[in-house]
Amino acid sequence: MGNTSSGVTTGSVSGVKVGTEGTRLVVLRGNSASGKSSVAAGLREDFGRGLALVGQDNLRRAVLRERDRPGAANIGLIDLTARYALDAGYHVVVEGILYADHYGDMIARLRSDHRGPTHCYYLDVPFAETLARHATKPIADAVSETQLRDWYRPCDLLPGGIETVIGAESPLRETVDRVMVETGLAHLPALDR
Repeated sequence: MGNTSSGVTTGSVSGVKVGTEGTRLVVLRGNSASGKSSVAAGLREDFGRGLALVGQDNLRRAVLRERDRPGAANIGLIDLTARYALDAGYHVVVEGILYADHYGDMIARLRSDHRGPTHCYYLDVPFAETLARHATKPIADAVSETQLRDWYRPCDLLPGGIETVIGAESPLRETVDRVMVETGLAHLPALDR
């Protein structure tokens, strides 16, 4: 566990196995407006109960109200939340921009520690498409094109070729179906919780 200057313990214990051989961990990454949240919602809708959504935006912006920076508290909170849900028997979808240089080590540890199958996806959307999609979002007036351009990182892949890249040409329904099948979630029963 890491320590901050305030003495508060952050992060998680690396090397401690989490989940079961039957739990699925899915990581959905990509730039703003790439469709990560929509895909995650589609997975939840298709699967039913027993699928936990661990959203970067929710934990970073809503819970902690912090900026996205290296070493920020939300990185450890995302990790701990995913681990807790996996240990409780939930399948977990971690979704967010999750810049490789900020979140890559945490994702690598989580992947290594998860007992079950882990699948990572990168939704690759060109900047022009990002702008068009952003214009349809509720935060369109609050986030400028300049801010989007500052956030945008083309092909920000995790090292080691561990991610399946899905391009902008893949429709939402097709992407959700693909992830459901490739992760095995399509063949597992929803949990009665």
